[in-house]
This record gives sequence, C-alpha cells and structure tokens, in this order.
Amino acid sequence: MRRLRNLLRRGARCESGQTAVEYGILYAGVIVPFTFAIIFVAEMLWVWHSVVDFTRDGALYAATHCWSADGQNVATYMRTHVPRMIDMEQFQQGPAEIVVQYYSRDPGTGSLIDFTCDGDCTPDCVPDAVTVSVRSYEFRRFVNFLGLPAVAIPDFRSSLPIESAGCDAEQGTCLP
Repeated sequence: MRRLRNLLRRGARCESGQTAVEYGILYAGVIVPFTFAIIFVAEMLWVWHSVVDFTRDGALYAATHCWSADGQNVATYMRTHVPRMIDMEQFQQGPAEIVVQYYSRDPGTGSLIDFTCDGDCTPDCVPDAVTVSVRSYEFRRFVNFLGLPAVAIPDFRSSLPIESAGCDAEQGTCLP
C-alpha cells in the first residue's frame, strides 16, 4: 500500500513538472510575443491616427492663412504644433517631410492646376485649394529593438478648398 502511494506521489510530481515546463514554453513562445505584437500594432495605429489629424490641421491652417509660394509658413506652424505622440522628433526636425501645394482651378476644364502668382499674398492673388502631405515617415518603435527594418508608412495627404487665405478684402491685405 505504501509503495502504491509513493508511486502515485512521484507520478503527480512528474506531471506537475511537465505542466510547468509546458506553461513556460507557451508563455515564452506565444503569450509574450503576442502581447508585444498587440502593443506594437496599438502604437502604430495611434501614430497613424495622429499623423492623419496632423495633416488635417495643417491643411486647415493653410486654407485660412496667407499663402507663401514655398509653404514655409504652414510647415513652420506644423512643426511647432506636432501632437503628443511617439516619434514627435521625426516631424519636428527629423526625416518626415512636410509638403504644401497650392492649386487654382483651370477655367476651361475645371480641373486643378498648380497655382502661380507673380505677387505676394493679396486678395487678388489667392489660390483655390491646398494639399498638405507628410512624406518619408517610418515607424521605428520596437523594430529597432528587435533588429528589424523600420515600417515605412505611406504618405498622408489632406486637401481643402481655400476659405479666406487670411485675406481682408475690405483693407486689401493678407494677414499672416
């Protein structure tokens, strides 16, 4: 009877050790990588949403403020108003590029063409639409830690019709 009890106890101990090993393998091979994958995807979606909102804000600023041929006033505004997110420095001074393009409507076809004007921003020289885009952004969070290449994110682009361009038609001037 004693031998039977001892054998049963030894078998139970061996099974509990096997269960601990199986749990350790499952934890290290599935649960931990899956948890980091969820965190990685959540951070990438957070940045994606932030950059979409960032380009919309830049397009709204460009549509309501005086235009400049090179779009530096909009780019400066955007670099100083980057939303709180991971990789903020890529938008403030890093490789992420902010591009501003102004368009006018072709009277013959009605299609948008690149805007040109000989003068400065005046009520007589106002574009019809603006497109603000963010290019060359790469999501680098976690992938550098794992030794993987950065995730290239496609260009983000927002277009709006020009609302006032910061122009005061009564006084004949444009405000910055």
